[in-house]
Amino acid sequence: MLVSNRDEFFDRPATRMGWWMPPASETEVLSGRDQSSGGTWLGLSSAGRLALLTNVRDPSRHEDTAPSRGRLVPEWLTTDSPPDRFWVRSALRGHNGFNLIAADFARGDCWWMSNHARSPVRLERGLFGLSNGGLDEPWPKVSRLRAQVDAAMATATAEAADSAPTAPAADLLAQQLLTLLADRQIAPDAQLPSTGVPLALERELSSIFVRTADGRYGTRCSTVLITERVGRHLLTQVYERSHPAGPGLALMRRATLKDWPPRYQTEPVLVETRMRAHRGSLDSPVRDEALDERDSAEAAAAPAARVVMPRVRGLLKPARPRAPVNPSRR
Repeated sequence: MLVSNRDEFFDRPATRMGWWMPPASETEVLSGRDQSSGGTWLGLSSAGRLALLTNVRDPSRHEDTAPSRGRLVPEWLTTDSPPDRFWVRSALRGHNGFNLIAADFARGDCWWMSNHARSPVRLERGLFGLSNGGLDEPWPKVSRLRAQVDAAMATATAEAADSAPTAPAADLLAQQLLTLLADRQIAPDAQLPSTGVPLALERELSSIFVRTADGRYGTRCSTVLITERVGRHLLTQVYERSHPAGPGLALMRRATLKDWPPRYQTEPVLVETRMRAHRGSLDSPVRDEALDERDSAEAAAAPAARVVMPRVRGLLKPARPRAPVNPSRR
């Protein structure tokens, strides 16, 4: 599961979530697109990769001429490079500060990479928070959203175990998570991080859902990704809610991916093999809809799915245990 807000200037043009193919690539990507640089902030590929990007807020080290960080996402989604090589190449390219969550589900790996860190960190099973600082840095918005998501997951799991839901489990959970992402509560001054921006702006940026007083910057879209096990198959739902700069209705866009992400393999995986194996994901349409409205014929034909939690093999490969140290060899 992934829960994310994208904050950006409203005059920076972008397209909503959809399938597209980056230049010089044969791998299709599902994401929104930044029309200024051609990159994106969050996306997944038909080959089984996923990436999420945030900027590291540090005005003192910002270079206006640095290459766009948003290009890192499609580069990760369309390459077959292992994470260590990808990180070295990216960290030395002169980008302004960035965080990149990079997952390769066919290999069972998920990593946090940052050009402000000494090396990538492999993420094991758990719940992680990330804003414009380091991984799990306890900024108020990170701690608040992380606790709320944890509670929502626990409630959804308990309800799924108690009785069959009256609506698809992913839809019910997505409604709760999108509500959490709309939280505009400002953090107290004593809890604010010190990132080098004026105090008034630090306050405005401290909420989960951001709107600056001048209306020029804020949360542009909210994204929720949920993967369920339905029978013997995985079903991934991606919900994207786009927010207007001023008054108006938020727009909902949704994609349903069958058998995505791929199960990790115990043998080396070639990117060509992965693309062929999961090309069917591209047949999944991206449609506009209200979250609480479903096609009546589809809803009648498809019974509500239950989330089955026990004894499900995780999407990430377990870490290899370290060999014990022999004191006699020290």
